[in-house]
Amino acid sequence: MKTGKIAVAIVDDSLLMRQILRAIVEDSDDMTVVGEAADPLQAREMIRAVNPDVITLDIEMPRMDGLEFLRRLMQLRPTPVVMISTLTTQGSEASLRAFELGAVDVVAKPVLHQATLMQAYAEDLRQILRTAAVARLRSPRISPPSVHQAITGLRHRQGVDRVIAIGASTGGTEALKDVLLKLPVETPPILIAQHMPREFTASFARRLDGLCAMTVSEAQDGEKLENGHAYIAPGGRHLLLQKQMSSYVCRLSDGEPVNRHRPSVDVLMHSVATVAGRHAYGIILTGMGNDGADGLLAMRRTGSWTCAEDESSCVVFGMPKVAIQRGAVVETLPLERIATALLSQISGTVGGHHE
Repeated sequence: MKTGKIAVAIVDDSLLMRQILRAIVEDSDDMTVVGEAADPLQAREMIRAVNPDVITLDIEMPRMDGLEFLRRLMQLRPTPVVMISTLTTQGSEASLRAFELGAVDVVAKPVLHQATLMQAYAEDLRQILRTAAVARLRSPRISPPSVHQAITGLRHRQGVDRVIAIGASTGGTEALKDVLLKLPVETPPILIAQHMPREFTASFARRLDGLCAMTVSEAQDGEKLENGHAYIAPGGRHLLLQKQMSSYVCRLSDGEPVNRHRPSVDVLMHSVATVAGRHAYGIILTGMGNDGADGLLAMRRTGSWTCAEDESSCVVFGMPKVAIQRGAVVETLPLERIATALLSQISGTVGGHHE
């Protein structure tokens, strides 16, 4: 029965974990637990009976693993899912697969022995569940498009004279993949700030590198930027652009979180606005909150072409919406048109500058 509160279902084989998650959810005014299950087979019946708004789902479970259950759920009864994962290297690979299968977000299992960490974890998880409950579900892509479909038309250029900055949060792993898969190897260097745990970014970069025409890697401090290369901010560190002699380089920082995030899209884009000015392009993709809006506005004010993902394709229309409201955005486009628009801008400015 609907109560007006967000209805949460918990699927986890650990009784202790189910109790902890229930306590976190019910320590709020706007959410309630409508069902629990110890494995996916129980969960199937429970979900049918209670029709939850959002489901928390463990990845490692008996009888059927969480990923297989997620795959079936998204085919038969698409429902917002937040995966609860152990943050190990192996866990990060599984978590990235969960995003591909349609999970809205992936969170770590809580640290139980530290009360202050537990309080912060509980607050974050409740916000993630609220966001997931209203998220737009993407159809899982069965197989990624071939890199040979990447749009081309750019000329090979010696030296780096252009820089692209992209920021994303909730739903961003798949959105970034969509954009990068369409970019040819001649594309100027791309700096990416994606909100994700530090354990995920290396795996995420490797996964994209295997799919894309461009080279994709975790950014290294002091690394010289090259055309045809995308640099992903390591989880837990800010990524900035710096000019060194006649070259652009990556600079990593352990500075305080900005907008509660490290890496922060604002930090990246402010640095790009300062260092590259009108020689840069800025893009904000799907995500919760307002990170990146001020940085994108700074980029626009220095003459950069700026773009935000349209509400029609966003998993969460948060970061793009705020950027649009603040006047930071030159062009608003659905996800599938962003790569083409970017390449059109680059091709049109190879011999000149943005208008």
